Amino acid sequence: MRIALAGINHETNTYCRDLTTADDFHVARGDRILRARGRETPMGGALEACDELGITPVPVMLAMAHPSGTIEAETYQRFKAEILAGLVDVAPDAVFLDLHGAGVVQGIADLEGDLVSSIREALGRNVPIVATFDLHGNITGAMCSVIDGVFACRHYPHIDLHIRAREAIQLAQRMVEAGVKTQVSLYSLPMLMPTTTTFEGPGKTMLAQLLELQAQTGVLDISWFHGFPFTDVPHVGSHLVVTAETGNQDAAQAARQAAGLVWHARESFRVPSLSAAEAVADARQGPDFPVVINETSDNPGGGTPGDGTHLLRAMLEAELTNACFGFIYDPEVANQAHEAGVGKVIQVSLGGKTDDLHGEPLALSAYVKALSDGRTVMQAMFRGTPINLGRTARLVVNGIDIVVTSFRTQTFDVEPFLTVGIDVNRYEVVALKSSNHFRAGFSKIAARIVTADPPGLTTQQVGVFSRENSVGPLWPVADPQVTDL
Repeated sequence: MRIALAGINHETNTYCRDLTTADDFHVARGDRILRARGRETPMGGALEACDELGITPVPVMLAMAHPSGTIEAETYQRFKAEILAGLVDVAPDAVFLDLHGAGVVQGIADLEGDLVSSIREALGRNVPIVATFDLHGNITGAMCSVIDGVFACRHYPHIDLHIRAREAIQLAQRMVEAGVKTQVSLYSLPMLMPTTTTFEGPGKTMLAQLLELQAQTGVLDISWFHGFPFTDVPHVGSHLVVTAETGNQDAAQAARQAAGLVWHARESFRVPSLSAAEAVADARQGPDFPVVINETSDNPGGGTPGDGTHLLRAMLEAELTNACFGFIYDPEVANQAHEAGVGKVIQVSLGGKTDDLHGEPLALSAYVKALSDGRTVMQAMFRGTPINLGRTARLVVNGIDIVVTSFRTQTFDVEPFLTVGIDVNRYEVVALKSSNHFRAGFSKIAARIVTADPPGLTTQQVGVFSRENSVGPLWPVADPQVTDL
């Protein structure tokens, strides 16, 4: 059996001002895709399952970009054409796709729906297509009518995408070798969920209830898509997708039941928002340390610039001394520190270079404590995956250690701190930019976690975003009537 591996994976924040172009994507082809073996990523999990099951993986093309603005039409069409040509050329027995679920292209609100429909047209109805998704996908009927197996990661932080890929490959094998047929059912809710971890609280409780429902109904899978609220598309919302064997009479009802569980618990997902100053005041109270402050509103993992200064400014104004901030995106300052060298004092304008929403630049006198090339390997989420943060500098300002990088991403684990010699366990306050993925690397370290939510493109207050393309009222901005649950 031969299974083709391909995908276009992008979480599109349509409120970002800049287009995402081909230069923003990391593209892997052929043997470069096979390098994912041993990594806790979708492709890593797919390859591991292929090896165990005696399936021959046939790599085609995988294009991935950091969350950012709407994808340029020409870029998408080029990637799509390459994938289609590659799939037709290799004529696989089945297809595995690494997708996100919240991709938006100029003129195409549903990247994944367009892509999978084109793949189905090119390969015909008899070639099984299975896919993994980020649970922050906004899922459509166009996707579900074409894909034979939908597998969203269950957890946020997304520590299980490789596991879900294994399940997708296993289903593809059953479809090819045992003739299993499937049906996919979708129920979408008019609901903008704030980013909600499954490690604790209502997210953990809901996931347990959905898994229990899956076991009771005997369907193959129930995928809970929290949805991606930081985008303005007609199908924005929260979604329940059920994959079942054809003929399972409970499939559509299971999707409806799952949606009912989520909808009736919606008020539990509301979250309070602390300003940066309030979060700092809360964190410094302890009583145990370190306390981690996550600046959720400037989360590059949702498409923000990563150079916001609201939280760092509040820390400086509070005159914290045993604190570190890791990290802020500012290639200009990182280069300035590298050119000056360790031991020098430099005058910097730090952060705030993208827009005014995320805060003004900070004029600081900074001591260059350490420098790094920013190359490290992720140790929590996506364990084993290399990451390059670019030129990285550790600056000390009034007793606060500040990590500055040249690559825009959120903080997943402690590795960016370690590249410049910071042991977070020795600090009272550890600040970072992330909504929930950081929990995979910091939950066991943090005595307590405090969330700061100053102005930003990934604020928990999802009602502040304009909705020109939504088809109706959305919770929590409104409380629409859902009468068939």
